[in-house]
Amino acid sequence: MLARAVTYAVVGLEPRRVEVEAHLATADLPAFAIVGLADRACQEAKHRVHSGVVNSLLTWPWKNRITVNLAPAALRKEGSGFDLPIALAVLAGSQQLPPERLLDHACVGELSLDGRVRPVAGTIAVAEGARRAGIRRLLCAAESASEAALAGIDAVPVRHLAQAVAYLRGEDDIAAAAPPSADELEEPDVPDLADVRGQQRGRRALELAAAGEHNLLLSGPPGTGKTMLARRLPGILPPLTRDEALEVTRIHSVAGTLPAGRPIVLAPPFRAPHHGASAAAIVGGGASPRPGEASLAHRGVLLLDELPEFPRPVLESLRQPLEDGVVSVARVGGHALFPARFRLVATMNLCPCGGRGDPAADCGCSAQRVAAYREKVSRALLDRFDLVVAMPRPRAQELAARPGEPSAAVRSRVVAARSRLRERDPLRRTPAASELLDRAVERVPLSGRGRARVARVARTIASLCAADAVLPEHVAEALSYRSPADVTGA
Repeated sequence: MLARAVTYAVVGLEPRRVEVEAHLATADLPAFAIVGLADRACQEAKHRVHSGVVNSLLTWPWKNRITVNLAPAALRKEGSGFDLPIALAVLAGSQQLPPERLLDHACVGELSLDGRVRPVAGTIAVAEGARRAGIRRLLCAAESASEAALAGIDAVPVRHLAQAVAYLRGEDDIAAAAPPSADELEEPDVPDLADVRGQQRGRRALELAAAGEHNLLLSGPPGTGKTMLARRLPGILPPLTRDEALEVTRIHSVAGTLPAGRPIVLAPPFRAPHHGASAAAIVGGGASPRPGEASLAHRGVLLLDELPEFPRPVLESLRQPLEDGVVSVARVGGHALFPARFRLVATMNLCPCGGRGDPAADCGCSAQRVAAYREKVSRALLDRFDLVVAMPRPRAQELAARPGEPSAAVRSRVVAARSRLRERDPLRRTPAASELLDRAVERVPLSGRGRARVARVARTIASLCAADAVLPEHVAEALSYRSPADVTGA
């Protein structure tokens, strides 16, 4: 007897259709084999499926040789999400459920030894693949049903293999899960900008970075509030649109980083990897390409604290996604594209000991040590920062002052500025502003990329001021955020 079930393998972020074919033949020596380029976790499904069927009080076909083929055979199958379709195909092949009804559904899920259905990563991608193929229903774990419903498919939540079988037999009617609404979800707690005392220039740069989606580098001695300020950027970013939220949710679902109880990501993500992370961990990769921190920060913020402590090859790997907004991972076994349109925020000291730039501290670093420290960050990467701010040590009266402006007030200005930037034609520079920018190309000096970034920052400044054109003072402020000599060593 031959039966089929439909599921999907996720390659990168793209779902690929997989037909699970189960063939049962009478044999003197029973056997259970899985073929079709299945990895170790997928091969171990034999034990989980067998135990799950028996403990669900269903009949295991003891007198049959069972062969399960995962087609197409040339596509590598990874993970435990094939457990549920394998179990249902075997049960359909042994005539314990109607095979034609099974083909009306896609299915995905891991089985525990007692038959419970567990959630797996990438359920929303599987649901999107099924919807594109015209399949209207998806059998999945109850914990993943709300996530799958976001794809516009009828997600049937099942908690146990026996429940899935009863549903397919028509003995149990399970209502499809509804996609979550924004009112049902709690917004994640983010630090408030009111906690920052002083550092008005840093706060201004943070607001510009949020309004114009600019990359920001905060430099200065230790303890001046660089990291504290950088961690408050998510709190002043506008919420994601629905399309952006689905895009971000798909990435986090495939990576297995969706928070429990939050089937959709509504707030811009914030990622802050340790400086010991590898290039594959930052930009993605592996034998089977998976999204890295740059993609997990898509539509949000990637914070690299203590920038020079990261290995230079790791930092250089960020240059391409910073320009293109996408990470291209090529391996012998395949090729994957991961979106990576993030805002890069970095912090750094001015020397290895941290005393440089602080009038109250003595820097004991030699010129050679300072030069070696600066060489860890290439000029090509520094040129990709739109805003570079040298943060001084705050004064006593600033630290003792009342709380500053809260994030909510700053966010309202950011939302208004972004609306102006998107809804109207690009703000034009006045002749005087263009003349100032042309002079800066020769005197600062500015590269072609640097000139374009200064022009973008000037437009953001003008939008925050609700100006009708980019004026010379806007260009002058934008130029003040270019990399200072104490950062570049120039």
